[in-house]
Amino acid sequence: MVALLRSLVMKAAVYYSTGDPDVLTYEDVPDPAVTPDGILMEVKAIGIQGGDVLSRARGVLTSSPHIVGYQSAGIVRAVGANVTNIHVGQRIVGTAPSGSHAQLRVSRNHTSWPIPDDMPFEVAAGIPIEFGTADDCLFEFGHLRAGETVLVQAAAGGVGISAVQLAKKAGATVIGTASSDDRLARLSDFGLDVAINYATNDVAAAVMDATDGRGADLIVDSVGGATLEGSIAALAYRGRISWVGSAGRDPNPPSFAGLGAKNATMTGVYLGAEHAHNPDRAWAMIDALIARVASGDLTVAIDSTFPLSEAAAAHRHIESRRAFGRVVLLT
Repeated sequence: MVALLRSLVMKAAVYYSTGDPDVLTYEDVPDPAVTPDGILMEVKAIGIQGGDVLSRARGVLTSSPHIVGYQSAGIVRAVGANVTNIHVGQRIVGTAPSGSHAQLRVSRNHTSWPIPDDMPFEVAAGIPIEFGTADDCLFEFGHLRAGETVLVQAAAGGVGISAVQLAKKAGATVIGTASSDDRLARLSDFGLDVAINYATNDVAAAVMDATDGRGADLIVDSVGGATLEGSIAALAYRGRISWVGSAGRDPNPPSFAGLGAKNATMTGVYLGAEHAHNPDRAWAMIDALIARVASGDLTVAIDSTFPLSEAAAAHRHIESRRAFGRVVLLT
């Protein structure tokens, strides 16, 4: 392992108990230790995930103080003894179960990817989880085919915008939902064909109207709760749903009763499980997506950036549901 020649204290956004964004404070904490399979990154940009916000609100604290956060991009400062494919000084984007909201973090070898020298760190910090999740929802588990109709719930979020682009480029007709007309209008630049404001419309009825009563062949639903029940109602006969989390924070479990009447199927999708069980496939899939972003074929939508010291304000902005794309922290 290559040693890091610096002080052993870094700055991080931490919390001691879960709650609203104000639990986050900006403090000095010890540097993370490099594991044999780990990569120590000097963090430059942090793409705040929906899961980060949910974890801060009511997740499990695996340390005290706790540093939340899945995904970040930066420069490699040290590598573990078992790491041979990543080297010190390389620019990478990486993920881990926690630790991104800091000046230094350790990512996992099998969930770290080199990035091109000309790719901005804030762009790289918005690729693996967003595009990887969307790709699995559409293709690996959603079995999307050209000519089908896809409904993307919460289409203005990080996974949503990624799914809109990937589905459109695969030859699908893309329907998307969001809570404001201005964000829906912006989605047309990313390939959205039909826009539905879920705050003012019955989504299932609007989908049926847009498809001449047939419904959507595939639905990507990251919201859960009552929204997921609406997704079932919007499905075509023998349609498929890729359900990827409960970003809507609805405490009531959804009813799945409508699936049987349509002989429909629903698959729970979790990118982390694929990294654990099929790491080579997942790594290669995301590496290819990074290349597509680098070539200009796909676009990372960045809503806004905040300094790491203002992590609480960034989380609050995400919870306002006004963001379009990713909110990014910069160190």
